[in-house]
Amino acid sequence: MSITIKNLTHIYNEGMPFKKTALKDINIEIGSGEFVGIIGHTGSGKSTLIQMFNGLLKPTKGEVIINGQNLHGQGTNGDKVNKKEIRQKVGLVFQYPEYQLFEMTIKDDVAFGPKNLGLSKEEVDERVKYALEAVGLDESYYEKSPFELSGGQKRRVAIAGVLAMKPETLILDEPTAGLDPKGRNELFEQLQKMHRELGLTIVLISHSMEDVARYAQKLFVLYKGEVAYQGTPREVFAHGKKLEEIGLAMPQIRYVMESLKAQGMNIDEDVLTVEEAAQHLISYLRKKGEA
Repeated sequence: MSITIKNLTHIYNEGMPFKKTALKDINIEIGSGEFVGIIGHTGSGKSTLIQMFNGLLKPTKGEVIINGQNLHGQGTNGDKVNKKEIRQKVGLVFQYPEYQLFEMTIKDDVAFGPKNLGLSKEEVDERVKYALEAVGLDESYYEKSPFELSGGQKRRVAIAGVLAMKPETLILDEPTAGLDPKGRNELFEQLQKMHRELGLTIVLISHSMEDVARYAQKLFVLYKGEVAYQGTPREVFAHGKKLEEIGLAMPQIRYVMESLKAQGMNIDEDVLTVEEAAQHLISYLRKKGEA
């Protein structure tokens, strides 16, 4: 599912003394099947932007185009676009979604959405199986209470509840907030697997430069409601000093490599992940040993 934002501006409390421009003349394109990261400091407009993607908010100006359809325009037959249908295709997972778990069993919690669609029992069961398998939870978890699980597992159950609606796009707002390193790694492994095997378009909001550098194919940097930079992670993080000026940073491993180079090691500091750094250092040490 593709998402195109054209000349979008959003003003809260327009016409009132406390009006605030949250987004200003935003233009972005997210291609079908892409894994995209959105970064920016608190108040930059990230959460407002993702609520545009499935019509939870209507822009003050501009267009939100989902798979070629203007979300707030008319359909091909002249009628209004069916927003309910589009929302089912754009799954939105807010921070700490596990706080919304409420059923006695994992199976019933994941089944809640499909049941409300009026689907048959067979179809509901098929969707529950599909969603829980996608997040790495097999049938041995079905009858367990969600509240018996670890924090990372609860988060995956909550995401499964969204996946059971069969979205084509999955939008996640700080999905690893509050998780320990093990839960964080497990969740991202599942997201990467879903992206690869299910062909989902994934949009990730994160304050972790390490996460977006490792997983995203494209980054959008928001600053004061505008797109400051966009491109591949390597293209965006090439603006390291400028990012620091607007309250962001580069992945920590980049600073480590720059420090080593400043101490005299003839290495390339243009790395984004620990694995890349390890390869550069191994190559450097081998060349030094051969010299």
